[in-house]
Order: sequence, then structure tokens, then C-alpha cells
Amino acid sequence: MIGIRVLVVDDSMVFREALVKGLSQYLPKDSLVERAKDSFEARDKILEFEPDVMILDVEMPRMDGIEFLRRLIIQYPQPTVVLSGSERYRESAMNAGAKDFMIKPDGMLLRTGQFFAELAQRAYNAAKSQQSTQAAMNRTTKRLIAIGASTGGTEAIAKILGGLTLPLPGIVIVQHIPPLFSTLFAERLNTTCCMKVKEAKGGEQVLPGCVFIAPGDKHMVVKKVAGNLQINCITGERVNGHCPSVDVLFDSVAEAVGDGAVGVILTGMGNDGAKGLLKMRQSGAKTLGQNEASSVVYGMPRAAYEIGAVERQLPLTSMAIGITSLVR
Repeated sequence: MIGIRVLVVDDSMVFREALVKGLSQYLPKDSLVERAKDSFEARDKILEFEPDVMILDVEMPRMDGIEFLRRLIIQYPQPTVVLSGSERYRESAMNAGAKDFMIKPDGMLLRTGQFFAELAQRAYNAAKSQQSTQAAMNRTTKRLIAIGASTGGTEAIAKILGGLTLPLPGIVIVQHIPPLFSTLFAERLNTTCCMKVKEAKGGEQVLPGCVFIAPGDKHMVVKKVAGNLQINCITGERVNGHCPSVDVLFDSVAEAVGDGAVGVILTGMGNDGAKGLLKMRQSGAKTLGQNEASSVVYGMPRAAYEIGAVERQLPLTSMAIGITSLVR
């Protein structure tokens, strides 16, 4: 077996050193084991040491392990095995993003090799599982899903995001909606789907599995910066009667992403997004449009379909599956 890099995080120096020593005996020979005494030291060690897996205590000063994991996993999908002396933490640990959970042994069991052998195997499995997932995620970093919607779009978008599963490219969305409501919309979606959803502020890098909603009073565009996709939010005149405008977003995606993009136009009044989606298709992107029967208002999808911008029309219930098939 190929060695792995393990970070042990526990505030008890005695237990921490016992874990380091015990794991070193049962992991593959070229493995490395590092330690941290709390969540804050662990944060720095993750950046320096780049572990394949973290073994994390729950009850620690300053910030408990579950809260640390919950904050960490949003930006850094670190595979983690949580250790605790109490079974009551299992559910919250797994919900926070842990790959596995184990009960800390009593003193007698700690002196045997059984616990360390099992922990080493679980840590190894968690690391290898994450490496497979990361390989899939890496294939999505240069791709992008762009979605535009208006009337009826908030519920349509919620349904689509709720039907998607990771790994996925980053997603950028323009929904015609006032400023305050765009913030609330992003916050609502963030609690109901498997991806991290936020209202764009500008300057963010578009990472796989993250969703950005255009602010209700600014245009959102995607630029390629140093090989990465970055979001800019721009104050400007209304385009097609709207700010943010779907056409503005789609135009930028056509230029920055080309054939690595998937464009989706959903229910809405008017024709915003039609010309931009056509540019996306002409640049090699795959394009989808919501069909008439499932649209609250068929204006935007119809306008795009009539000028040849839409490659396939789908009912809303099939849109998540359609998007997934295109990006994978």
C-alpha cells in the first residue's frame, strides 16, 4: 500500500502522542503522521502539511472539533475520522462532513494494537476514498454551468439544485430578483441543496460544487484570470430591461469558458438570455431550455429556442438529470 499523510488533532498531549505512535505502527511504511493540539493549530497544519486524512477529537478548547469541521469542509473538503468518548456525537459529526466516526477506547484497549489497527485502516480508507472523489472533482475545475431565469425561476432553480449531486462544476445563476431578495434566495438555497450557495460579491473564484447567485442590482460576469474562473459584479445600465441580465452573464461565459460550459435557460417573461445562450452554443457549449408545459412563463425559453440557441428542451423534472449527463 502507498503511504498517506495523517494529521492527528487532540488537545490531550498524552492521547495525541499515543495516537501518533500507534498509527505509525499500522499505517503503510512511508506514511507520515503530524499532530495539532487544537482546531486553530490544525488549520495552519492543514495548509503546511497537506494531509490526506485528519483524525479529529470533538471536545477541545476554543473551538470544538465538529464546529471546526463544519467550517472547514465548505472551503477545504478534508477527509476526516472523528474520535469521541461519547456516541452522542456520531450523528452531528457525520452531518458536519466526517467520513467516519470511532469511539475512543478505554486505557486497557489503548494498550493493545486492536484499536490502532482499526483506526489506521479507517484513516487509510477515508484518504483513498477522498482521492477518488477529488480526481472526479478535478475534472470539473475548467467547466461551468450557467443558468438564467425570471418569472417562476426561484422555484425552478430550487428544484434543479435539489436534484443535483456532487461532483459538479461551479454554477453561476442570474435570476431576475430585487437586491434584498437575491440575498435571501441564496441563503435559502444554501440550506436545501448539497452545494455551497452564496450571493456573489465579486472577486470569488468559481470552485467545483459552489453556486453563485447574481446580486439583484448588479450584472454578474465570469472572467478567466491566471487560468481560473473568477466572478466580477458590475454596476451598469439595464440590458433587455434587467440588471442583472442573463445575456450579460451568458456572453461572458461564452468568451471565458467556451465548450467547457453548459447553459440553461428557464421560465421567464421576455427574451433576456436568448442571444447570450446562442453565443454559448456557437462557442461549443451544451445548451438546455425548459419546455413550455413546465414553464410558468415560456417567454425566455421560447425566444432562445426560436433563434436556435437551445440544443434540447426538457421538462423541469428532467433538468437536473439532463445537466448531470452533460457535465459527466
